Amino acid sequence: MTGNPKKNNRVNPNSAPKGNFQVWLLLALIVGVLGITWMNSQGSASDISLFEFEKMVKEGDVREITIVNKDFVEVTLDTEAFKKPMYKDQLDDRPFSGVYGPHFTFQIVDANQFLEKLDQIQADVPADKQVIVKADNNRGELGSQFLSWSIIIAFLFGFWFLMRRMAGGGTGGQIFNIGKSKAALFDAENKVKITFNDVAGLDEAKEEVEEIVQFLKNPSKYTNLGGKIPKGVLLVGPPGTGKTLLAKAVAGEAGVPFFSLSGSDFVEMFVGVGAARVRDLFKQAKEKGRAIIFIDEIDAIGRSRGKGQMPGSNDERENTLNSLLVEMDGFATDSGVIILAATNRPDVLDNALLRPGRFDRQISVDKPDIIGREQIFKVHLMPIKLAEGVKPKELAAQTPGFAGAEIANVCNEAALIAARKEKNAVEMEDFQAAIDRVIGGLEKKNKIISPDEKKIVAYHEAGHAVAGWFLEHADPLVKVSIVPRGVAALGYAQYLPKEQFLHTTEQMLDEICMTLGGRAAEEIVFGKISTGALSDLERTTKMAYSMISIYGMNKEIGHVSFYDPNRSEFGSRPYSEATAEKIDEEVKKFIQDAYARTIDLLNSKRQELEILAQQLLDKEILYQSDLEKLIGQRPFEQKTTYQKFTEAKEQKEATQSAETVEEVKEDVKKEESKETDSE
Repeated sequence: MTGNPKKNNRVNPNSAPKGNFQVWLLLALIVGVLGITWMNSQGSASDISLFEFEKMVKEGDVREITIVNKDFVEVTLDTEAFKKPMYKDQLDDRPFSGVYGPHFTFQIVDANQFLEKLDQIQADVPADKQVIVKADNNRGELGSQFLSWSIIIAFLFGFWFLMRRMAGGGTGGQIFNIGKSKAALFDAENKVKITFNDVAGLDEAKEEVEEIVQFLKNPSKYTNLGGKIPKGVLLVGPPGTGKTLLAKAVAGEAGVPFFSLSGSDFVEMFVGVGAARVRDLFKQAKEKGRAIIFIDEIDAIGRSRGKGQMPGSNDERENTLNSLLVEMDGFATDSGVIILAATNRPDVLDNALLRPGRFDRQISVDKPDIIGREQIFKVHLMPIKLAEGVKPKELAAQTPGFAGAEIANVCNEAALIAARKEKNAVEMEDFQAAIDRVIGGLEKKNKIISPDEKKIVAYHEAGHAVAGWFLEHADPLVKVSIVPRGVAALGYAQYLPKEQFLHTTEQMLDEICMTLGGRAAEEIVFGKISTGALSDLERTTKMAYSMISIYGMNKEIGHVSFYDPNRSEFGSRPYSEATAEKIDEEVKKFIQDAYARTIDLLNSKRQELEILAQQLLDKEILYQSDLEKLIGQRPFEQKTTYQKFTEAKEQKEATQSAETVEEVKEDVKKEESKETDSE
């Protein structure tokens, strides 16, 4: 888009689009040519044989004949004969037949022989019924020429019309615009309504991005000290954390043209199209003077250029990347254009793309902490009608690890659940149900489960709950349910993970033991195991391999890490087969030891296991408060990160208020001493 978007969108509803007249003209011309061709091929006369013609002449029904080009004869009936039923019924089916003819036609071999035959036929015919003979030797030349020229003109006009539509970017095609950029342009007249006020929980990233806008609005503030405006800013983070939202806020706040497109927009089946679109994009941006280009999902074209690949396998993508590299920091670079890009896979990007001079800054957009989630909840709760008791802090505490997109989904689901229940406002229980829906999936209360399976699920979930309740480093339990959720989950337990970035060996061991609690409970109670622990086993296996082969938490393997983020899935392993066997043995031994520890724990807490399982069979859902009533308080300090944060905040505020009071007292004493001295 190179023109003014607002101007391009103006359409007069009372006038037809410019291209409609041309379309109708082309269609009319084609229909006319086809009609003439059909008329020329069909004609208006019926074919007859020479024998039928002879019979018609002897009966006096023929008024005249015309020998056309010495090849065929056109027969015109007498006016009285035309009224006969035998002729009228036959000629009424012809579209262009009439009283004046011609009505019939037949082929002849030689005109002279036919005339001699005609004289013999009408030898006994009265003089007033004799056939009038005419000749036409120039028939068809003018019509054929007109038809030929009409077809040529129609073809040329159609070709010109289609090429004009293609070159002009109409709906007829884009063959001549295939190398043009597909970027959407946002400027002062076509502005995005999202601003930085709509971005919450990303204070550091927002501050960095806000500075980019200031670079373009007031560049002299930074260049006066000898600094240079960054050429590129890369937003890196997991999906749903707000990278695209930040870019939309930049588009809404920037006072310069903003070009937005996706990395896949450069990809096309034709060779050289991606590089051409890159050049055209930067050409448009440079024509605007100062501008911002946003490329979402840049890993679609910015993947690392591999070595030893098959020739021609990625030539088109690499050509596109090379063109982008040259435009960002080539021999003739325009400093008025800033590139803003986003990706959730920075590990696959080419090193030449990430170097300073191209992407000078890499801004990490991580999942928000509890403070950030509270701010995000406040933004998404603004348009929702809330009941009393809905607190963003509590919602933020119950959603650890949630990204901004997931929080928005929770708020929307809560509103839908409240509307489904015909409530006037969204209550806290609606948000609880929405969180369960996002984490565990759709609740399926009507799913038919046999009593035996339900009993197994109850003891399985009770095993998780008891193991986590009596393990010091396990995450605190929030809720346990045996109501089926999602695709295959027959039970569901929700925990409140601690917001921490470092995990010790003891913490990961307790986590694995808690995860194995379900299968251990099945073996203790029923003496056999089921397939219900599939997801538990997958999780414990991944954690065990991570501890041993990545984090170096095993004495036999040692303090080594075999993790290589740049190694492909089918690449060679950085260790020998003997080491691989040793890792497998240590993982198996580690999980067996953790399972034995869990078995011992549940055997010692068999009574608590029975109590929880029976209550789950009766109520189907148990909360943390229910567990405290049934099996007692958890024997460990179980303050959550939210509680610790709240206590620290209250203590800090109390300290600051006390310091303020002391300062006021000191000021009062100083004033009193000054007044005493003056007296």
